[in-house]
Order: sequence, then structure tokens, then C-alpha cells
Amino acid sequence: MRVTFTVNGRRQEADDVWEGESLLYVLRERMGLPGSKNACEQGECGSCTVRLDGVPVCSCLVAAGQVEGRDVVTVEGLADFARQRAERGGCAGGTCGTGPDEAKRWAAKPATDARSGGPAAGQPELSPIQQAFIDAGAVQCGFCTPGLLVAADELLEHNDSPSDADIREALSGNLCRCTGYEKILDAVRLAAARGDSRTAGQGA
Repeated sequence: MRVTFTVNGRRQEADDVWEGESLLYVLRERMGLPGSKNACEQGECGSCTVRLDGVPVCSCLVAAGQVEGRDVVTVEGLADFARQRAERGGCAGGTCGTGPDEAKRWAAKPATDARSGGPAAGQPELSPIQQAFIDAGAVQCGFCTPGLLVAADELLEHNDSPSDADIREALSGNLCRCTGYEKILDAVRLAAARGDSRTAGQGA
């Protein structure tokens, strides 16, 4: 069968999809988006987490046919997703998330050089949570990182001042074998604090 859906703001088609094929397989093998990791294939580790119509899901458990006409955001699209969200003014009034029609207007672009207007040399655009993970040293082997980033981004979209309990709950479905989690928690705290600072500055 053919499955047509929106991935990181662009309409995509996957042909000859068989009944048991997962969204994870389609993203990685058919669309060349390897960010979502193939680990347990049982929905236990969270390494393959993506957002489906705004909701974090384990893409290994989602049949490809279930995403027909729907909107998927992977770790590769987080930066543009965060930028679009910021341009909408955050989540006030239930504006969080996006529908397929709005997503079709997205176009992920690299960071630009202020002087030339062209892409900054070797500098991909990052979302606030991605930058916070780097700055807090929350990345080691990196295998679990994409799923953690997607889950943490969703948390901060709906809760810009999460407690430690909120963070732990939001990331409870994501396993990490390297970090001991403390640096990951630091990264989410840092991203939240930076968001508060930007909000305070806008109100001044």
C-alpha cells in the first residue's frame, strides 16, 4: 500500500508498505531519517520516540498505515518545530501542536551566517532543548538522545517550568545506559530556565 503523511513539515509518500511495517522502519529505511533509533522494538526504551500529531509515541509500535494523513515530527525536525512554536508565541490559548495543513508550510533550514545571509559553516540549527543537552553534557553515546530530546521538547512545550518530578515523569519511558540521568535532568532544567529568561526579557 501507499502511505502519505507529513514528516517534519513536508508531505511524504512511502510505496509498497506491507501490513506489518512500522513507522520506525519507514522513517529510517524508506525516508533516510535515521535519528529515531531502532533498539528494543517493543516500546520499552523510548529510543525511537517521535511526535505523532503532537503526541510522543514509540514509532516502533506504530504501524505505518496508521499515519496516513497525519503529522510526524522526528528529532531531525525539532529545530524548525521549536522555531515555528516560538513564532506563534508559545502555547497560550491552546496553540501548541500543529495540524498537517500548517505543517506543510514548514521548510527546515540550516542556521544562517549574519554577514553573508548564507548557511553558517558547519553549524546546523538547533532547538533550545538540543542546545541545552550539549551545554549540560547530557550526551554520551547518543543512542538514546533523539528519543529523550523529542520527549523533553514535548514536556517543555506544555510546561515551561517543570518540577523535577514532572521531568522524571515525562522522561520515564526513555532509557539511558550511559549517563545516570542527572545530566539529562540538568539539560531539561537548563532549557526551562533559558525559556523563562527569554520570557522575562520580552516582558521587560
